[in-house]
Amino acid sequence: MNKPAAVPDHPVPRDLRDLFFSFTLLALQGFGGVMVIVYRELVEKKGWLTDDEFLEDWSVAQLLPGANIINLALIIGNRYFGLRGALAALTGMMMAPLVVVIALTLIYTRYADYPGVIGALHGMGAVVAGLIGATGLRLLKSLRASPLPKPLCIAILICCFLMIAIMRWPLGYALLGLGLISCVLTYRRIQA
Repeated sequence: MNKPAAVPDHPVPRDLRDLFFSFTLLALQGFGGVMVIVYRELVEKKGWLTDDEFLEDWSVAQLLPGANIINLALIIGNRYFGLRGALAALTGMMMAPLVVVIALTLIYTRYADYPGVIGALHGMGAVVAGLIGATGLRLLKSLRASPLPKPLCIAILICCFLMIAIMRWPLGYALLGLGLISCVLTYRRIQA
């Protein structure tokens, strides 16, 4: 079993089994809005990540191709147990949801036209939006550590909201444009 290179000052996964089952439980909880669940489980409950580590790892996971949560599982698994940890976390994220998705697909094809099913799906969408908003508000305290001034961070946040929610720009354009601007401004600020 590989040990982490630098021992963090917070709890870490005990072994590969702990990593596998933790990500399996995460995968079974997250339908649509997994960021909220991942934050609650890995930062608040298990303490495997600090707020800043979560923000950094989640940002990297979003930049990589593929599903954010899969990328995060690979990052965390690799950090603590190398390739074996990455594979354990990935397997934990994929195995149970695969079975659930196949079962739900079979059920949905039979009952998709029922008004109760349609209403339930709309209700779940509203709940997920609220959970994501609440997690975003919790992560606002991380702005204190940002090298950029708070008013500029808030202006970038408002621009992102306007681009995506109001102007209906694709997320990729907003992230590429604002992300590039933010990175350049942060780099200049750090170099000064």
